[in-house]
Amino acid sequence: MESIPTGGAWTGHAAVALDEEALTRRFLAAKAIAIEAGHLALRLLADPASLDVQLKGPQDFVTAADRAVERLIAERLAAAFPDDAFLGEEFGSSAERPEAAALWVVDPIDGTSNFARARAEWVISIGLIRENRPEIGVIYHPPADELFSARRGRGGHRNGVPIRASRRTLLSEATVGFDYSSGTPPVQHVAQLQAMLERGGEYRRNGSAALSLAHVADGRLDGFVELQLNAWDVVAGMVLVSEAGGWTNDFLSGDGLIKGNPMIATAAGIRDELLALTGLAAWR
Repeated sequence: MESIPTGGAWTGHAAVALDEEALTRRFLAAKAIAIEAGHLALRLLADPASLDVQLKGPQDFVTAADRAVERLIAERLAAAFPDDAFLGEEFGSSAERPEAAALWVVDPIDGTSNFARARAEWVISIGLIRENRPEIGVIYHPPADELFSARRGRGGHRNGVPIRASRRTLLSEATVGFDYSSGTPPVQHVAQLQAMLERGGEYRRNGSAALSLAHVADGRLDGFVELQLNAWDVVAGMVLVSEAGGWTNDFLSGDGLIKGNPMIATAAGIRDELLALTGLAAWR
Protein backbone atom coordinates (compact mmCIF):
# COMPACT_ATOMS: atom_id res chain seq x y z
CA MET A 1 0.00 0.00 0.00
CA GLU A 2 1.41 3.35 -1.00
CA SER A 3 1.28 6.44 1.20
CA ILE A 4 0.60 10.01 0.22
CA PRO A 5 3.32 12.65 0.46
CA THR A 6 3.29 15.12 3.31
CA GLY A 7 3.41 18.23 1.14
CA GLY A 8 0.62 18.05 -1.42
CA ALA A 9 -2.95 17.05 -2.11
CA TRP A 10 -3.83 13.51 -3.11
CA THR A 11 -5.23 13.36 -6.61
CA GLY A 12 -6.21 9.73 -6.80
CA HIS A 13 -6.17 9.13 -10.55
CA ALA A 14 -7.02 5.45 -10.34
CA ALA A 15 -6.48 3.40 -13.45
CA VAL A 16 -9.65 1.42 -12.71
CA ALA A 17 -12.71 2.82 -10.91
CA LEU A 18 -13.88 0.89 -7.86
CA ASP A 19 -17.07 -1.03 -8.51
CA GLU A 20 -19.81 -1.94 -6.03
CA GLU A 21 -18.14 -5.18 -5.00
CA ALA A 22 -14.81 -3.45 -4.38
CA LEU A 23 -16.43 -0.77 -2.22
CA THR A 24 -18.39 -3.35 -0.25
CA ARG A 25 -15.22 -5.31 0.48
CA ARG A 26 -13.53 -2.15 1.73
CA PHE A 27 -16.50 -1.23 3.91
CA LEU A 28 -16.67 -4.66 5.53
CA ALA A 29 -12.91 -4.72 6.02
CA ALA A 30 -12.88 -1.27 7.63
CA LYS A 31 -15.49 -2.36 10.17
CA ALA A 32 -13.70 -5.58 11.05
CA ILE A 33 -10.29 -3.88 11.28
CA ALA A 34 -11.65 -1.06 13.46
CA ILE A 35 -12.99 -3.59 15.97
CA GLU A 36 -9.74 -5.57 15.96
CA ALA A 37 -7.78 -2.34 16.45
CA GLY A 38 -10.04 -1.29 19.30
CA HIS A 39 -9.53 -4.60 21.09
CA LEU A 40 -5.78 -4.20 20.71
CA ALA A 41 -5.98 -0.72 22.23
CA LEU A 42 -7.96 -2.04 25.19
CA ARG A 43 -5.39 -4.78 25.82
CA LEU A 44 -2.57 -2.25 25.77
CA LEU A 45 -4.50 0.11 28.04
CA ALA A 46 -4.77 -2.70 30.59
CA ASP A 47 -0.99 -2.33 31.13
CA PRO A 48 -0.53 1.43 31.69
CA ALA A 49 3.21 1.07 32.36
CA SER A 50 3.72 -0.05 28.76
CA LEU A 51 2.03 2.97 27.14
CA ASP A 52 5.18 5.14 27.01
CA VAL A 53 3.22 8.41 26.93
CA GLN A 54 5.07 11.19 25.11
CA LEU A 55 4.34 14.76 24.01
CA LYS A 56 4.45 15.70 20.31
CA GLY A 57 3.43 19.29 21.12
CA PRO A 58 1.32 21.26 23.62
CA GLN A 59 -1.41 18.89 24.88
CA ASP A 60 -0.65 16.61 21.89
CA PHE A 61 0.06 13.19 23.34
CA VAL A 62 1.15 9.96 21.68
CA THR A 63 1.51 6.51 23.21
CA ALA A 64 2.94 3.18 22.21
CA ALA A 65 -0.66 2.10 21.69
CA ASP A 66 -1.25 4.78 19.03
CA ARG A 67 1.68 3.46 17.05
CA ALA A 68 0.81 -0.21 17.53
CA VAL A 69 -2.81 0.34 16.54
CA GLU A 70 -1.92 2.34 13.42
CA ARG A 71 0.61 -0.31 12.43
CA LEU A 72 -2.05 -3.00 12.73
CA ILE A 73 -4.58 -1.02 10.68
CA ALA A 74 -2.04 -0.19 7.98
CA GLU A 75 -0.87 -3.81 7.72
CA ARG A 76 -4.40 -5.18 7.49
CA LEU A 77 -5.42 -2.67 4.82
CA ALA A 78 -2.22 -3.17 2.84
CA ALA A 79 -2.72 -6.92 2.79
CA ALA A 80 -6.31 -6.62 1.62
CA PHE A 81 -6.00 -3.63 -0.73
CA PRO A 82 -2.36 -3.20 -1.82
CA ASP A 83 -3.22 -0.65 -4.52
CA ASP A 84 -4.83 1.80 -2.08
CA ALA A 85 -3.03 4.77 -0.55
CA PHE A 86 -2.80 5.42 3.20
CA LEU A 87 -2.61 8.50 5.42
CA GLY A 88 -2.32 7.98 9.18
CA GLU A 89 -1.62 10.32 12.05
CA GLU A 90 1.46 8.64 13.48
CA PHE A 91 3.55 7.43 10.54
CA GLY A 92 4.09 10.05 7.84
CA SER A 93 5.38 9.20 4.37
CA SER A 94 7.73 10.60 1.77
CA ALA A 95 6.45 8.35 -1.02
CA GLU A 96 5.73 9.63 -4.50
CA ARG A 97 2.20 10.84 -5.13
CA PRO A 98 0.31 7.62 -5.91
CA GLU A 99 -2.19 6.84 -8.57
CA ALA A 100 -4.30 4.71 -6.30
CA ALA A 101 -7.83 3.36 -6.26
CA ALA A 102 -8.64 5.08 -2.98
CA LEU A 103 -7.08 6.77 0.05
CA TRP A 104 -7.48 5.47 3.60
CA VAL A 105 -7.35 8.22 6.25
CA VAL A 106 -6.80 6.85 9.75
CA ASP A 107 -6.57 8.09 13.30
CA PRO A 108 -5.53 5.05 15.34
CA ILE A 109 -6.67 6.58 18.63
CA ASP A 110 -8.53 9.87 18.47
CA GLY A 111 -8.59 11.23 22.00
CA THR A 112 -5.16 10.00 23.08
CA SER A 113 -5.08 12.33 26.08
CA ASN A 114 -8.27 10.69 27.36
CA PHE A 115 -7.00 7.22 26.48
CA ALA A 116 -3.73 7.72 28.40
CA ARG A 117 -5.73 8.72 31.47
CA ALA A 118 -8.14 5.77 31.13
CA ARG A 119 -11.05 8.06 30.31
CA ALA A 120 -13.72 6.73 27.96
CA GLU A 121 -13.71 9.44 25.27
CA TRP A 122 -11.48 7.90 22.59
CA VAL A 123 -12.15 6.04 19.34
CA ILE A 124 -10.62 4.31 16.34
CA SER A 125 -11.37 6.29 13.16
CA ILE A 126 -11.04 4.86 9.63
CA GLY A 127 -12.18 6.84 6.61
CA LEU A 128 -11.88 6.26 2.88
CA ILE A 129 -11.67 8.92 0.17
CA ARG A 130 -12.53 8.02 -3.42
CA GLU A 131 -12.51 10.47 -6.33
CA ASN A 132 -11.66 13.23 -3.83
CA ARG A 133 -14.83 12.64 -1.77
CA PRO A 134 -15.22 10.89 1.59
CA GLU A 135 -16.80 7.54 0.73
CA ILE A 136 -16.61 5.34 3.83
CA GLY A 137 -16.61 6.24 7.50
CA VAL A 138 -16.08 3.83 10.39
CA ILE A 139 -15.64 4.95 13.99
CA TYR A 140 -15.34 2.38 16.75
CA HIS A 141 -15.78 3.38 20.40
CA PRO A 142 -14.26 0.47 22.34
CA PRO A 143 -15.26 1.56 25.89
CA ALA A 144 -18.93 1.44 24.82
CA ASP A 145 -18.51 -1.31 22.18
CA GLU A 146 -20.26 0.94 19.64
CA LEU A 147 -19.41 0.69 15.96
CA PHE A 148 -20.55 3.67 13.89
CA SER A 149 -20.40 3.05 10.15
CA ALA A 150 -21.56 4.66 6.93
CA ARG A 151 -21.11 4.49 3.18
CA ARG A 152 -21.96 7.39 0.92
CA GLY A 153 -25.54 7.00 -0.25
CA ARG A 154 -26.26 4.08 2.10
CA GLY A 155 -27.09 5.74 5.42
CA GLY A 156 -25.39 5.64 8.80
CA HIS A 157 -25.57 2.93 11.45
CA ARG A 158 -24.59 2.16 15.03
CA ASN A 159 -24.05 -1.56 15.63
CA GLY A 160 -26.16 -2.21 12.56
CA VAL A 161 -29.07 0.01 13.64
CA PRO A 162 -29.86 3.08 11.49
CA ILE A 163 -29.07 6.42 13.09
CA ARG A 164 -30.31 9.94 12.41
CA ALA A 165 -28.91 13.37 13.17
CA SER A 166 -30.92 15.63 15.46
CA ARG A 167 -33.99 17.38 14.10
CA ARG A 168 -33.35 20.38 16.35
CA THR A 169 -34.25 23.70 14.72
CA LEU A 170 -33.38 26.21 17.46
CA LEU A 171 -29.87 26.85 18.77
CA SER A 172 -31.39 27.90 22.10
CA GLU A 173 -32.50 24.27 22.56
CA ALA A 174 -29.32 22.68 21.21
CA THR A 175 -26.24 21.09 22.75
CA VAL A 176 -23.15 21.58 20.59
CA GLY A 177 -19.67 20.13 21.00
CA PHE A 178 -16.95 22.80 20.96
CA ASP A 179 -13.40 21.50 21.07
CA TYR A 180 -10.18 23.48 21.16
CA SER A 181 -6.94 23.14 19.21
CA SER A 182 -3.83 24.55 20.86
CA GLY A 183 -2.70 26.22 17.62
CA THR A 184 -5.78 28.44 17.42
CA PRO A 185 -6.50 31.66 19.37
CA PRO A 186 -8.10 30.86 22.76
CA VAL A 187 -10.07 34.10 22.57
CA GLN A 188 -11.98 32.85 19.52
CA HIS A 189 -12.88 29.58 21.21
CA VAL A 190 -14.01 31.36 24.38
CA ALA A 191 -16.06 33.82 22.33
CA GLN A 192 -17.91 30.94 20.69
CA LEU A 193 -18.73 29.39 24.05
CA GLN A 194 -19.93 32.73 25.38
CA ALA A 195 -22.11 33.32 22.33
CA MET A 196 -23.61 29.83 22.65
CA LEU A 197 -24.47 30.33 26.31
CA GLU A 198 -25.87 33.79 25.70
CA ARG A 199 -28.12 32.31 23.03
CA GLY A 200 -29.51 29.93 25.65
CA GLY A 201 -27.81 26.85 24.25
CA GLU A 202 -25.51 24.33 25.92
CA TYR A 203 -22.09 22.93 25.01
CA ARG A 204 -19.82 19.96 25.65
CA ARG A 205 -16.11 19.30 25.15
CA ASN A 206 -14.89 15.70 25.18
CA GLY A 207 -11.43 15.82 23.61
CA SER A 208 -12.20 13.55 20.66
CA ALA A 209 -13.41 15.16 17.46
CA ALA A 210 -14.19 11.80 15.85
CA LEU A 211 -16.35 10.71 18.78
CA SER A 212 -18.16 14.06 18.73
CA LEU A 213 -18.87 13.64 15.01
CA ALA A 214 -20.24 10.15 15.63
CA HIS A 215 -22.50 11.61 18.30
CA VAL A 216 -23.72 14.32 15.92
CA ALA A 217 -24.61 11.58 13.46
CA ASP A 218 -26.44 9.70 16.21
CA GLY A 219 -28.35 12.76 17.45
CA ARG A 220 -26.59 12.83 20.83
CA LEU A 221 -25.08 16.19 19.95
CA ASP A 222 -26.81 18.78 17.76
CA GLY A 223 -23.54 20.05 16.33
CA PHE A 224 -19.77 20.13 16.61
CA VAL A 225 -17.22 22.90 15.97
CA GLU A 226 -13.44 23.01 16.10
CA LEU A 227 -11.36 25.72 14.48
CA GLN A 228 -8.47 23.55 13.30
CA LEU A 229 -8.29 19.82 12.78
CA ASN A 230 -6.48 17.30 10.61
CA ALA A 231 -8.03 15.06 7.98
CA TRP A 232 -7.55 11.90 10.05
CA ASP A 233 -9.73 13.47 12.78
CA VAL A 234 -12.74 14.04 10.53
CA VAL A 235 -12.96 12.08 7.26
CA ALA A 236 -14.81 9.11 8.77
CA GLY A 237 -17.09 11.38 10.78
CA MET A 238 -17.98 13.47 7.75
CA VAL A 239 -19.46 10.43 6.04
CA LEU A 240 -21.38 9.46 9.17
CA VAL A 241 -22.91 12.90 9.70
CA SER A 242 -23.89 13.38 6.06
CA GLU A 243 -25.40 9.92 5.78
CA ALA A 244 -27.37 10.43 8.99
CA GLY A 245 -29.03 13.55 7.56
CA GLY A 246 -26.72 16.16 9.06
CA TRP A 247 -24.46 18.69 7.38
CA THR A 248 -20.69 19.28 7.34
CA ASN A 249 -18.51 21.89 5.73
CA ASP A 250 -16.20 20.93 2.85
CA PHE A 251 -13.23 20.18 5.08
CA LEU A 252 -11.09 18.90 2.19
CA SER A 253 -11.26 22.16 0.24
CA GLY A 254 -7.97 23.92 -0.45
CA ASP A 255 -5.16 22.11 1.38
CA GLY A 256 -7.50 20.56 3.95
CA LEU A 257 -6.26 17.03 3.40
CA ILE A 258 -2.67 17.95 4.25
CA LYS A 259 -2.84 21.16 6.29
CA GLY A 260 -6.25 20.83 7.93
CA ASN A 261 -9.22 23.20 8.19
CA PRO A 262 -12.02 24.17 10.55
CA MET A 263 -14.65 21.49 11.08
CA ILE A 264 -18.35 22.23 11.44
CA ALA A 265 -20.92 19.45 11.65
CA THR A 266 -24.51 20.14 12.54
CA ALA A 267 -28.13 19.14 12.44
CA ALA A 268 -29.52 20.67 9.26
CA GLY A 269 -32.09 22.72 11.18
CA ILE A 270 -29.54 24.78 13.12
CA ARG A 271 -26.83 25.02 10.45
CA ASP A 272 -27.22 28.67 9.48
CA GLU A 273 -27.65 29.83 13.07
CA LEU A 274 -24.57 27.90 14.23
CA LEU A 275 -22.43 29.16 11.35
CA ALA A 276 -23.41 32.75 12.12
CA LEU A 277 -22.82 32.37 15.85
CA THR A 278 -19.35 30.88 15.37
CA GLY A 279 -18.26 33.38 12.73
CA LEU A 280 -17.79 30.54 10.22
CA ALA A 281 -20.51 31.53 7.75
CA ALA A 282 -17.95 31.56 4.93
CA TRP A 283 -17.91 27.74 5.16
CA ARG A 284 -21.59 27.46 4.24
